[in-house]
Amino acid sequence: MMNRLLVGLCALATLGTAGTLYLPAYPSSILVFDEEKEQIVDRIPLVTGTPMGIRLSPDHKKIYVNTIDHNGIEVIDVATRKVINHFVLNTPTKQYRMFSGTPDPEGKLFYAVTREITMFPEHFDVAKPKYTIIDLEQQKIVKTVEIPAEEESQNQGDYGSGDIEVSPDGKLLYQFGEKITILQAADFKVVDHIDLARPEAPGMENVHYGGDLDLINEPGEHTAMFVSSDPIVHNRVFGLARFDLSTKQIDFNPIGPAPEGIAGLEVTPDKKWAYTVVANGLHGNKRCEFWAFDLATDRITQKAEVPCRTRFTLGISANGKKLYIYGAGFDIEVYDAVTLKHEKTWDLNTDVTYAGIAVVP
Repeated sequence: MMNRLLVGLCALATLGTAGTLYLPAYPSSILVFDEEKEQIVDRIPLVTGTPMGIRLSPDHKKIYVNTIDHNGIEVIDVATRKVINHFVLNTPTKQYRMFSGTPDPEGKLFYAVTREITMFPEHFDVAKPKYTIIDLEQQKIVKTVEIPAEEESQNQGDYGSGDIEVSPDGKLLYQFGEKITILQAADFKVVDHIDLARPEAPGMENVHYGGDLDLINEPGEHTAMFVSSDPIVHNRVFGLARFDLSTKQIDFNPIGPAPEGIAGLEVTPDKKWAYTVVANGLHGNKRCEFWAFDLATDRITQKAEVPCRTRFTLGISANGKKLYIYGAGFDIEVYDAVTLKHEKTWDLNTDVTYAGIAVVP
């Protein structure tokens, strides 16, 4: 599932500018929600079924959606809000499950981890996940590659598959998990590893990359949440990690102690403030809080308790002034980013899937 770590996909916007939310929704559509009008202004019907993943292209001109009914891919043109390409991977005897998908810089190929399920008269044969290249013009899988044993731990499918990024020149793939694996895009041959168990930053061991944060990315850069622990007392901290896809340079920016759960991390367009929702405890003892960070000093500046939802993630408005709590439901709860207080609830009258939000100004 693309971008499956509860992180909203955001395009860079200027302060004071309202944006547009693209919400995957049941049964088979993308809702277009205008932040300024506070209402759904359009619905983009999908041909291949229920959307379960959404990804914004690097140039912010296209949205890639993967659907679950028949394991389809649909490409939406942002300017016209029309589906310009769609197809399914399933055949009468084979089904596919797609994880960790991303397009190449030219929008011609789609790299992913997939699991093939073959139907026989008396049983189903579920294969191990494989590296996969999907040709968007031919509308089919053109290459699959067995995943080496040493890479299987971060390619288990669903939430067990590390995110994939493509280098600006389209020649290399980077998969982020407990380590960074560098592969040739043409054949998935492992070129190198960056072992995050012992990075150059002292004490930052057992680092784990999370989902990508498009809002604060520069071209050719992968920015993500990470959690690490020191080698002596194993004190866990989390923060931002920036990885240059051209130079392979890593910049760690620790923020604070790691809670039991983190539901998204969003950064304002001016890159000065960051927000997350943390969860500690289980069931009746579960407690959720907003945490606000000053990125200039890497300090937590404010906390505020927020009602827990069974399944939710965090989003941010295009101008960085509002925070959104949403996911697997019929509404979006709106909070003021300065006071962290609830302002209103937008009723969508439609059940959105748990796939993320793309904000396009």
